[in-house]
Amino acid sequence: MHIAIAGNIGSGKTTLTTLLSKNYGWEPQFEDVDDNPYLNDFYKDMQRWSFNLQIYFLNSRFSQVQKIHKEGKDVIQDRTMYEDAHIFAPNLHAMGLMSSRDFENYQNLFKLMNIFIPAPDLLIYLRSSVANLVEQIQKRGRDYENSIRIDYLSRLNERYEAWISSYDHGKLLIIDVDNLDYQNNKKDLEAIIDKIDNKIKDLK
Repeated sequence: MHIAIAGNIGSGKTTLTTLLSKNYGWEPQFEDVDDNPYLNDFYKDMQRWSFNLQIYFLNSRFSQVQKIHKEGKDVIQDRTMYEDAHIFAPNLHAMGLMSSRDFENYQNLFKLMNIFIPAPDLLIYLRSSVANLVEQIQKRGRDYENSIRIDYLSRLNERYEAWISSYDHGKLLIIDVDNLDYQNNKKDLEAIIDKIDNKIKDLK
């Protein structure tokens, strides 16, 4: 079984991935952040490094999904390949931070890769306001995220909402996270687990 968590920067994907992997015994697959050779440079100069970063993430997530289905384990994945192709890359292009030539190249590569990988059995989307995203980003204090602009997060949020409204690749669970603290509040986590149980009962 392949479960994936989608959501904007700071929405709590990694935290929830960790908690759910422990609860269900699923193998977690995390986004490659700490070892990503482009992330620091990207936030310093988005226009220069946008294409490099998106290609790196595309390759990383494609490899993750291939491994998931090859090994046949129950896996929970932190962020999907869809988000790169439908949200991050188009947003960079629209903001003039990725050239049309690079964007077209990226999209063609995504379309080719997408033929070879199935969608998650369940997609969990963490819906968050921009104000909550900013608060969570500041709390975790990653140096390279200090330069993220609010208008950048707002644009991403708009694209997330547009994408999720038409998502039809499989089962979908939307969780509003603004008033949840599933990391410290057991009841909040239990409420999420109950919703997931209802979604996955027919998948096994």
